[in-house]
Amino acid sequence: MPSIKLADGELNYRFDGPVDAPVLVLSNSLGTTLAMWDAQVPAFSQHFRVLRYDTRGHGSSSVTPGPYTIAQLGQDVLDLVDALFIDRFAFCGLSMGGLIGQWLGIHAGERLTHLVLCNTGAKIGTDEVWNERIDGVLHGGEQAMRDMRDASVARWFTPDFAAQHPVEVGRITQMVANTSPAGYAANCAAVRDADYREQLGAIKVPTLVVCGSKDPVTTPEHGRFIQAHVAGARLIELDAAHLSNVEASDAFTRPVMAFLCD
Repeated sequence: MPSIKLADGELNYRFDGPVDAPVLVLSNSLGTTLAMWDAQVPAFSQHFRVLRYDTRGHGSSSVTPGPYTIAQLGQDVLDLVDALFIDRFAFCGLSMGGLIGQWLGIHAGERLTHLVLCNTGAKIGTDEVWNERIDGVLHGGEQAMRDMRDASVARWFTPDFAAQHPVEVGRITQMVANTSPAGYAANCAAVRDADYREQLGAIKVPTLVVCGSKDPVTTPEHGRFIQAHVAGARLIELDAAHLSNVEASDAFTRPVMAFLCD
C-alpha cells in the first residue's frame, strides 16, 4: 500500500471508492490497523472516497520515538490530506481515533464537513491505568502484546459476540499482538495525556456521537458528555461493546452513512 513521508517517518494509507467522490477519513482505535474498518468500506465507498491509514506506531506506518501526543497524531492526519491534495473531508474515528477527531474539530474544524466520534471520550482512563500499561508493554515486549491481545477480547467485544464470532474476534485482536510495543506505548501516552473536556465547545462542525451500551472502556456516559458539550451533536447508542463498528457492523454503518450523507 502507498505511504506519505512525514518529517520523521512514513504514514501508510489506502483509498477505496470513486476518485471524484467526497473524502471520508477513517481513524482506528489503539492497537488496530486500517483493516479495523473492513466491514464499513463496501457501503462507505459507494458514496465516498474512503481514506484509511495506519496511525503512527501501528501497522505499516513508522514507529517513531515516543511518547506521542494527540496533537501530533492530528497533525499527521492534516499532513496526510495535504499531501494528497484534499482540502475538506469528513472524519470518523473510534476510541483513540475519536480523540484525534476531537482535536481536529477543535483545532482544524474549517477542514471538516462532518465529524463522527465513536466509542470515545473527552478524557479516557486515568494516568495510573495508562502508566501501568505503558510500563508493562515496554518491559514485556512482544509477549506483553500477545497478552494484550487476549485481554482485549473482554474490553472490545461482548461475551456473546466473542463466542459466536471467534474468527472475526481473532482477526481484530491479532492486530494488537502484531503492534510494535514501542509504538503501542507511545500511543498509550497520547491517550493518557489527552483531555478535551474544557474544549469541546470549540467544535462547530456537524457531529455524531456513537457509543456502545456495553462498552466498559468508554461508556455511554462518555458519549453523552460529548453530546452535551458540542452544540447540535447527535448521539446513537448501539448494543455493543467497545469496537461497535465490528460487533454491530450493520447497525453502525447505516446511521453513520445517513449522517454523513445529510
